[in-house]
Formats: sequence, structure tokens, C-alpha cells
Amino acid sequence: MTRDPKPEAEAAAELMKAMTRLRARLRTESAPDDMQWTWSQLTTLARIVEDGSVTASELAQAEHVRRQSMAETLAALRTGGLITTAKDPGDGRKTLIEATPEGRALIATIPAARVSWLGGAIEAHLRADERETLLKAAAIMNRIADSGS
Repeated sequence: MTRDPKPEAEAAAELMKAMTRLRARLRTESAPDDMQWTWSQLTTLARIVEDGSVTASELAQAEHVRRQSMAETLAALRTGGLITTAKDPGDGRKTLIEATPEGRALIATIPAARVSWLGGAIEAHLRADERETLLKAAAIMNRIADSGS
């Protein structure tokens, strides 16, 4: 006798599939200049812009990646002129990362095309109650992303 998969496993599989498809679609809706940057580079840069001065370790933890992976991401952003680094005035052993004006400008413009497409798709294809459900789902997904397990 075969058992049905656990509801949690089925939900996880469906959620991963949907997120992968939506992520791919959002990438195609980006401005052409945006395509030189990877998704992880853009999300890291967005976090730097949002959080202000931050260390590489803090970024790695927040983005749920290894420090080595974050170092590679930061190297690409630095080479592209999107971030700068400086010694922490409070602790000279630490290096703080900040977005350059070019990095801030990129983060300000990239999401516009994605938000425009996604907002239009939500408006065109979802009922009011589904929009409300989507907002609740986004909050739940953020909670899962921030969880320790």
C-alpha cells in the first residue's frame, strides 16, 4: 500500500516550483541593462541599499549563503562599481560595505520593470480576495525565509 505524500512535502514542492517559475519570469521582465547581474548579486545589492553599512558576514547570514559565496558576489559588485568598502570606525577589524550612487540607482530602476509586469498580471488575473491571499502568502514566505530551520 502506498501512502500519499505528506501535505507539507507537497506544499513545499509546489511552492518551490511556483517560485522558480515566477523568478524566471521576473528575470525576463527586467530592463536589458539588468541582465548582466545575477539574481543573487541583485538581491545582495538591494539588501545593502536597504540596510546601509553592513559586513560580509552579516550579508551572508541574511542571504542564507556561505561566506565564500558572498565574497564572490561582493567581488563582482565591487568590480562593477556598485559597492565600496571601508574599515568600521568602531572596530578596525571589520570591513563595512556600502552601495555606491551607481548601485543605489541600479536598485531603484531594476525593480520598476518587474513591479510593473507583476502588478499588471496581478490586476489582470486575480480577484480581490486572491490579491489579499497573495499578500498573506508573501508575509508567510518571508517568515519562512527568516526562520532558523
